[in-house]
Amino acid sequence: MFEQTEFFHQLGQINPILWAVFIPLFLAIYFLPTVVAMFRNRQHLGKIFLANIPAGLSWIAWMALIVWAFTGKQKKPAEQTA
Repeated sequence: MFEQTEFFHQLGQINPILWAVFIPLFLAIYFLPTVVAMFRNRQHLGKIFLANIPAGLSWIAWMALIVWAFTGKQKKPAEQTA
């Protein structure tokens, strides 16, 4: 059986450059619904971000957030400056 100490030993053997590439790439994909909502100027950006934190663990919820980020309501011009 694969023990926890072996797992951490295996993680320690990974090249640091690979970690430097993997972690930002993982976070960019994980928070993609939030990034899309931010660039598309969505009204519910905060709610999408808060829902994105646990939803990244579920592909169904993550896909629902992607749809919400692309199809949600845009902020009104008065809300953009406030």
